[in-house]
Amino acid sequence: MRKGDMVSGVIERVDYPNKGIVPVSGERVVVKNGIPGQEVAVLIEKKRSSGISGRIQAVLSPSPLESRPPLCSLFPSCGGCLYQTMAYEEQLKMKERQIRDLLSPFLDDPSGFEGIIASPTETAYRNKMEYSFGDDKKDGPLTLGLHRQSSTYDVLTATDCALVHPDMNRIVSCVLDYFTKRGVPYYHKMSHIGYLRHLLLRRGVTSGEILVNLVTTSQEEHDLSPLKEELLSLPLEGRIVGIWHLINDGLSDVVRCDEKRCLFGTDHFYETLLGLKFRVSTFSFFQPNTLAAERLYAKVREYIGEVSGRTVFDLYSGTGTIAQLSAKAASQVVGVEIVPEAVESARQNAAENGITNCRFIAGDVLAVLDTIPEKPDLLILDPPRDGIHPKALPKLLSYDVPSIVYISCKATSLVRDLPFFLAHGYRLKKVCPVDQFCQGPHVETVCLLTKNTNKK
Repeated sequence: MRKGDMVSGVIERVDYPNKGIVPVSGERVVVKNGIPGQEVAVLIEKKRSSGISGRIQAVLSPSPLESRPPLCSLFPSCGGCLYQTMAYEEQLKMKERQIRDLLSPFLDDPSGFEGIIASPTETAYRNKMEYSFGDDKKDGPLTLGLHRQSSTYDVLTATDCALVHPDMNRIVSCVLDYFTKRGVPYYHKMSHIGYLRHLLLRRGVTSGEILVNLVTTSQEEHDLSPLKEELLSLPLEGRIVGIWHLINDGLSDVVRCDEKRCLFGTDHFYETLLGLKFRVSTFSFFQPNTLAAERLYAKVREYIGEVSGRTVFDLYSGTGTIAQLSAKAASQVVGVEIVPEAVESARQNAAENGITNCRFIAGDVLAVLDTIPEKPDLLILDPPRDGIHPKALPKLLSYDVPSIVYISCKATSLVRDLPFFLAHGYRLKKVCPVDQFCQGPHVETVCLLTKNTNKK
């Protein structure tokens, strides 16, 4: 095989994350966005000593695992829900096998690998969605939705997305129709000219409260009062508690805010997890699948165990969810998070929940740890997708705590970090995957690491 060749074969299995293995002429070709058992036509893109990779050009025959029709009209063009034609039970089996293959070599005892925890609901679970304005072909009509698979520019209108509550789909339809009728232009990433950029929606699963955030440039001025009235008159199951106009004149294609204008209501809503209330604002971090997050945090709390009279460090603490769930049993909890808005939300959440033994510090974990006088008895680590910064690992290991709970949203980053802990006397005692991203390739993984120390 050479670069540019077209080959065909059956996807033998899919490894984490989203790496399909296609045996061809005694060699293995790695492809993305496939399902085990599919026969696919593949264009060879790279052939190196490290392996061969290709891109699926066509599905020649479906997989026996594809037992149901697509859940939305954008499949497979969107690519956000790769596995939606698979029964959810089959998705869970595949994800469990992927995490087991990655982490079993590190386990102290094979029985420490626990079965995957399913999401309570496999559709309409996302409490946050970022949509882009654009078009699905050059000079086409205005679209509002999600990017076409492997495309930087094409945007597909998403008004029947299966991952969000129907309320969000109704809001998308309303906003798109409003600006289409008025001929308002979207922001072109190449020319940096235009007005409409993003629509950020957040909806509380337990409260039904909705935040609507329209992101535009400052290149034009429009009276958005009629849009506000149309949104508030929509027949929704939940209710809109805030409508905001965010100005973003940055060049990068990310949702950010230079200026915030209130069109209606408040800038936050409340979500309930395991009996505690959490304030969720526009940019604060919160697990995207509320009901699955409850199962995730229940497992974390189980792994934390008895911490009465002890000091807990919750690093990469977000809005302080885990810290507050730990606070009831601990002497004190110190949370560290780099996003200032998330820290402010954590402090407000703790105050509203009547929790007084939590302290939250804004800053990078690597820089902040040296400023904290206390020493932890337990570490809770919930780092971003890239894992723990290598320079922070020596400091974490120097605490010599008897146990560490590591929550990973990218198992390959966890695999990279684990050898550092094992080399310093820790043992991987338990592993539990939790599916928060039904229909997609991602999975959360909770690990318990223990170490025999002289600490009392």
